[in-house]
Amino acid sequence: MYVQELEPVAGSLGLSALVAALPLVIVLVLLGGVRMKAHLAGLTGLLAAVLVAWLAYGMPLDQTASSAVQGAVFGLFPILWIVVNALWVYRMTVRTRHFDILRRSFGRLSDDPRIQALVVAFCFGALLEALAGFGAPVAICSVMLVALGFDPVRAAVVSLVANTAPVAFGAMGTPVVTLAQVTGLPLDDVASVVGRQTPLLALVVPLLLVALVDGRRGLRETWVPALACGVAFAVAQFAAANYVSAQLADIGAALLGAGALVAVPHSRRPAAEPVRAAVLTGVRSEELDEEDSGREVVRAYAPYALIVAVFSVAQIPAVKDWLAKATQTYDWPFLDVVDPEGNPAGGNVFSLPVVSTGGTLVLFAGVATAVVLGVHARVAMKEWLATVHELRFAILTVTSVLALAYVMNLSGQAATIGHFVAAAGAGLAFLSPVLGWFGVAVSGSDTSANALFGALQVTAARESGLSPELLAAANSSGGVLGKMISPQNLTIACAAVGLAGREGDLLRKVLPWSLGLLLVMCLIVVGQSTPVLGWMLP
Repeated sequence: MYVQELEPVAGSLGLSALVAALPLVIVLVLLGGVRMKAHLAGLTGLLAAVLVAWLAYGMPLDQTASSAVQGAVFGLFPILWIVVNALWVYRMTVRTRHFDILRRSFGRLSDDPRIQALVVAFCFGALLEALAGFGAPVAICSVMLVALGFDPVRAAVVSLVANTAPVAFGAMGTPVVTLAQVTGLPLDDVASVVGRQTPLLALVVPLLLVALVDGRRGLRETWVPALACGVAFAVAQFAAANYVSAQLADIGAALLGAGALVAVPHSRRPAAEPVRAAVLTGVRSEELDEEDSGREVVRAYAPYALIVAVFSVAQIPAVKDWLAKATQTYDWPFLDVVDPEGNPAGGNVFSLPVVSTGGTLVLFAGVATAVVLGVHARVAMKEWLATVHELRFAILTVTSVLALAYVMNLSGQAATIGHFVAAAGAGLAFLSPVLGWFGVAVSGSDTSANALFGALQVTAARESGLSPELLAAANSSGGVLGKMISPQNLTIACAAVGLAGREGDLLRKVLPWSLGLLLVMCLIVVGQSTPVLGWMLP
C-alpha cells in the first residue's frame, strides 16, 4: 500500500508544492517558451512527474508506472475513441463532397457577410467543435469564410474568437468527461455547473463577431439576429448540459442557434453594397454558385442528424440502463493507493464503459452515415485508419498528458499543490478560471488543461471551503478563453488561410478579446461563489 504524503520535502508544504509543480512548469515552459512540439513536451513532463513521484514522494516505481499506464489507457478510451470516430464522420462527408454541399447551403442562407460569419464561424464552428474539436473548427471555418470572400486575416480572427463558447463540451463532451474522471466528481454535476457558465459567453460572442466583421455599423445593424442566435445557443447549451446530456450540449446549441438565426427576418435582408465592399475584400469561390439537389442537401445534413438521433435514443432511461450493463469494472493491477486519511484512491478501480461511452455511440452514427452517404465499407475503414494516422501526434499528446495527470494525482503531487494554492482563500475563485485559461493557452486543449489542473482545483476548493464543482467547472470555462491565443490554434488558423509566419499578427488581434472575456468569466465565478450569483448553481 502506498500512502500519499502532503509534505514529503523537508516537512514543508511550500517546498513540497514547489517540487510537485516541476512537471507542470516543465510542460508549460517547453510549450510556451521553447515551443517544443506538444507530444514531446507531454512525454518530457511525464518523465519529470514519474521522477518526482519516485524520488520526492517515495511512490514505488511499479505503482508509479501503473498509474501512468492507467492515465494513458483513459486517454485512449474513452477520450480519443470519441475524437477519432467524430473526425471519421467528418472525413466521410469530405470524401463524398457532401461537406462542399453543406458549405454552399450555408452561403445561400444570407448574402450578408456579418450573418455568414455567425452561421459559419459560430454555429457551424460549434457543430464541428462538438464532433471533432482539436483545431478542426478554426481550420475549416477559416477556409469557408475565405471562400465566401472574407479577407484571410479577418476570417482567421473571426474563427478564433468564435471558437470559445462550445469548447468545454467539444468532441462529444471530452473536456468535461476528462474533468469528471480526474477529479472524481460526477459528470452530471460538473457538466451542470459548466452549463451555467459558458452559456453566458454565448450571449456575448455573436455580438462580438459582428463587431469584428463590420465594426460599430455591424453591431448596430445586425445586433438583433446576433442576439437571437446567442440566446438560442445559450438556452440549448444550458438545457442539454443540465437536463439531457453533456455530449449533446454543443450539437443542440449549434442547431438551435442556427435555426434562430435563420428565423429572424433581419438575417435574410440583402446586405447593402457598401457593407459587402468593406467586408468582402477577398475573392469569392466560384464553387458557391453550383446548384445542389434537395436530396443531396438532405444527405449533407444527415450525419449530424444521425448523431443527434443516436445520442437522444441513448438517453432514454431503459436504453441507457441496457447500455450501462456492458460497463466493465476492474481492480487496476499494481495499484494500491490511499490518501493521508487512509481513504482508497479512485484510481484503484478502473471502469470501461464499452458501449455507453460517447465514442461508441458516434461509431454507430458513423456506420449509419456511411450507409446514407453511400460510402463502401472498405472506403469507410480506409478513412477511419487515415483519421487515426492524421491524429497520431494528438494521440501521443493526449495519452502522455493524461498519464502525467494520473501520476501527479495518485502520487499526491496535485494534492500538495492544491493545499498550497488554497492559501489564496477567497481570491481562489477569481484565480481559478485564470489557471484554466493559462493551461489551454499553452497546451491548446481544454481537455489537457482539465487533466493537468482539475484535481488541483478540487483539492484547493475543499481546503478553502469553496464548492469543488464550481472551481472544477471554472477551470474548464476559463480555459475555453485561452483557446484563441494558443500557439497551436494560431498556427492552424494561419496555415488554413495562407498566412504562415503571421501568428504574431493574429495574436495581437485576439489577445485583448481573450483577456476581456476572461475577466468576465472570473467575475462570474466570483459571483457564483457568493450569494450574489450563488443562486445560479444547482
